[in-house]
Parts: sequence; C-alpha cells; structure tokens
Amino acid sequence: MLVVMQRLATDEQVQQVIGKIRELGLTPHPLPGPTRTAIGITGNTAAIDPATLDGLPGVMELLRVTKPYKLASREMHPEDSIVRTSQTEFGPGAFPIIAGPCSVENETMLLRTAEFLVSRGIPLLRGGAFKPRTSPYSFQGLEHEGLRILRKAREVTGIGIVTEVMDASQVDDVVEAADIVQIGARNMQNFSLLKRVSLCRKPVLLKRGLSATLEELLMSAEYVLAGGNRQVILCERGVRTFADHSRNTLDLSVIPPAKELSHLPIIVDPSHGTGRRGFVPPMALAALAAGADGLIVEVHPDPDRAMSDGAQTLNFPQFDQLLDSLRQLAVPLGRQLNPSPATRPAD
Repeated sequence: MLVVMQRLATDEQVQQVIGKIRELGLTPHPLPGPTRTAIGITGNTAAIDPATLDGLPGVMELLRVTKPYKLASREMHPEDSIVRTSQTEFGPGAFPIIAGPCSVENETMLLRTAEFLVSRGIPLLRGGAFKPRTSPYSFQGLEHEGLRILRKAREVTGIGIVTEVMDASQVDDVVEAADIVQIGARNMQNFSLLKRVSLCRKPVLLKRGLSATLEELLMSAEYVLAGGNRQVILCERGVRTFADHSRNTLDLSVIPPAKELSHLPIIVDPSHGTGRRGFVPPMALAALAAGADGLIVEVHPDPDRAMSDGAQTLNFPQFDQLLDSLRQLAVPLGRQLNPSPATRPAD
C-alpha cells in the first residue's frame, strides 16, 4: 500500500502517518518526491481499514500496490532512482562504466590497471577478492589480502571500488574496502546475505541469477530495499540457455521491461554475458542503445595471463577502442559517460 501525502503536507503530518503505520504493526518507507511525499507500507496491509489512515491530516489518497516487489516497483516509486558514489552516479542520462580484472591477482597489476582506468576517466574499478568458482581447484581469490590491495588502489588513485561479497561473515570487511558491494549471480537468492547487505549504507550491485526471471531479480532487490538500503543497482550478466556460441545468453531484451516495471537503474555485463572478448564491444554498444544505465567490463593489462576469465577480458588498447565507440554513440542518445555526481540527492 502507498500513502500519498498532500503537496503542502507538513513534516509533522508525515511523521504522524508514519507513527500510525507503526502502531498497526507495519513498516513505513518514506519516499520523498519532487512535489510531495509518499509513504510505502510493507507487511500484512490487507488487514488495514483504509479509514484508519485516510482520515489523517495531510493524507491525499491511499493506493494499493499490486506488484509483489513493492519497494522496487514503479507503482510505489514512479521516478527513476539515482544511486550515487563519491565518484559517479547511476540514473537518468548517465552511463558510468565499471572496469577492471576479474580477480585481484597482485598489487602491481591492480595498481597499473587502476592508474590506466583513472587516466581514461573511469570512476569505478572492479576486482574480485573473494571468487566463487565452479571448480574447487580454480583460483579462489586473495581474500583479505585482495581487499587490502583494493583499499590501496583507492588510496593511491582515488578510483572507486566494486567488489563481491560471498558470505554474510565477509560483509563488514568488504564494506570497508568497497564503494559498491556486489552480489554475484550465484548469490542472487542467498536471502540471508541479501538481508545482511540491506543493513549496510553502501550501494549494492545485484547481478541476475543464471536462470532467474525478471520478477525473481526484482524480488531479490526487494530484500535489500525492505531492509532499509535504497541504493540498489540491477545487473544483467547473461542467463543459461541452450545456445553454445557464447558463455551465456546476454538478455538485453530484459532492459525495457526492467525499466518499465522498476525505478532501479540496470547495468549490463557483456564480459560474463558473452565469455568472448571479441563479442564484448558490440554487446556493450548494444546495451547503451537498449537503454542500460551503465556497464561493468573486464579489463586486464595482459588478459592471456589472467588468473581467471582471460578469454572474455579486454586489454588496454581494446578498451580504448571501446571507449571511443561508446562516446560516439552516447552523444546522439543524450547520455553522459562517467558523469561526476550531481548535487541532487540520491535515492
């Protein structure tokens, strides 16, 4: 349910409605807007007598939200959300790029990559310290040493950090090192982990599961939103199909319905989506054309020697070529690559 307040409703009236919702044993979610405040309600709203809230001072109307993902839906939040770090923002008109190696391998490689990306105006560095791998014999990441290296890269270059958390016990350490906390595809429905990151004050990058529907992705986002963290970025990274010409099937068709049904920004991972470095540039351009809100791309100084996912990783000259193409396409589409954060408040 959504309580829409009158345009001139006072803070005192808004707080009175919030207090009444809590008295009913439900959870209020204030949603300030450009012209008026709305208050989302989660819990067993079917038992509410509308007159209990409708008659309170400052209330304009009560609306029933039909989607199961209440807080992630446009029914409850019509405007596009803006998710911001100190380096950039994800939202209308913006197209930030997250780039870097699949794994943090050593300090020299990571600092070299971070310095290259900063020189190209890239605001966010991706790099896995904890790596979920299909084989137990594959490189699993440097773990806490990897987090130390990521922190140093941020200290030395000023670049923001995006890195994955795999377990609730790692959240505090990852949050300290990261500007954006990533939930990988295999953990999209790890609900205890989602509840834990919902309590942190850092943006969460939520990757679509290998066989997840759009509704399942939005329901996972709902776990994070319901816990109080409004800073969620969705990510399409390819799903499993019968196709064998690429690692996964990059489902760019999910972007328009995701933006129709939800206010959350959605970015695309063409590296995992294709598994072939030659396919990454055309699919990255297609993601921009399809209306995505950004990219996450794997970049390494020597991909053929990378310790993980080298076949889908661009080297520095290849990434430069991709950046040039993206800049040319962004202009007619009215998109700004790697914008600095604006002064308007994030959601």
